[in-house]
Formats: sequence, C-alpha cells, structure tokens
Amino acid sequence: MTSGKRKASGKKSARRGKLDSRQREVRSSDENRANSSPVVVSGGLLRIFGVGALIIGDSGIGKSESSLELIARGHKFVSDDVVEVYQDELGRLHGRSPVLTRNFMEIRGLGIINIKEIFGSRAILEEAPIDLVIRLKKWSRKMEIDRLGIKFPEDFELAGKKIPQMHIPVAPGRNIATLIEVACRVFALRKKGYEAARDIVRRLERKLARENEKSK
Repeated sequence: MTSGKRKASGKKSARRGKLDSRQREVRSSDENRANSSPVVVSGGLLRIFGVGALIIGDSGIGKSESSLELIARGHKFVSDDVVEVYQDELGRLHGRSPVLTRNFMEIRGLGIINIKEIFGSRAILEEAPIDLVIRLKKWSRKMEIDRLGIKFPEDFELAGKKIPQMHIPVAPGRNIATLIEVACRVFALRKKGYEAARDIVRRLERKLARENEKSK
C-alpha cells in the first residue's frame, strides 16, 4: 500500500471513529432520558428569551391564554397543562409534553387547538430546560408583595431540585404575557449580576450621602 493510500485509509478510520463516538453519545443520552422516570407537573412550559419558564397557577387563572399570546409573539411552546420533568445526564431538569397532548393546547371558548398547525413548526420545541418557575396568583388586597423586588420568593422544589421562582399577581387590566416576558428578562439579568432594585437603592444612598456632605 502506498503512503497516500495509507493516509486516506487513516483519515477514513478516524472519521468513522468520531461518528461512532457521536452515535454512542446520542444513544447514551436517549437511554438516560428513557430510563429516568419523569415527574408530572401541572402547568405550561415555554422558552422565553432563552429562559425555560414553567408557568404554574390555579386552574382558570389564565396560564394557557397567556402562553398563547407569548407564542404569538414568537416564543417557543413546549407543553400546555401537563409537563413531564426529567433530569439529563448532568442533573439539570428538562420538561417535555406527554406524547398524547404534544402540540395541543386547550383555550376556553375555542376548545382544543394545535399550535404547530396554527403557528408552524418553528413555534414548537420538543423539550426545554426548566430555568425558572413563574407562579400566577390571583391578586387580593391582603396579598403581601415585595414592591421593590429585592428578593425572589423561596425556590420551587421539583424532582429533588430547587428552581428559582417568581410570583405574578393576576388582576383585571394587567397584561400577564408582558409581565412574564419581563420576569424572564429580570431573571436573565440577575444571573448576570444586575438587580434593578439594588441599583436604585445604591443611587439613593449616594444621593443622601452627597446631601449630607453639603449640609455639613
């Protein structure tokens, strides 16, 4: 065998080796998903600005309607009403729709609709990581609300993991879809180290310090 043929044969073997390795990784990942028993959660799952948002709340509070508006704005739909939660090989939580209800959503007044048929395949994700839990709560005058937003509520416990959680009070006139979008933006900024509430507190402290210096 000539030197050129040996080199070509070596390159082919290396490519086959890489391909076999990738196939084994894919099979291993698929087997891990299949063997891990999913936890079933009542709620909807979307990917909003790159954040996997699990939306929960009482029945009839508007989870599906808000999700529908978010899908119309270009965000990705994973599941409505029921989410199967499983861990990947790194222990991170992901969610998916049960096979029977995949792509479907129930909207009061419209009945069952098929998101894929209405918005196209680009609106659909088979699964998404669960980064944030957004709980929709019916607003009442007795509700205690952190108006500055300095602290998140306690983490949501799911499948043995703790997931950051935000509460959104639901009341007539509030655009819940927009508030969910902003909640995802706030979450993403907090992960980068920016918090608006602490920013304004620092500004106030600097202003008070300057005024105190002037009064001396």
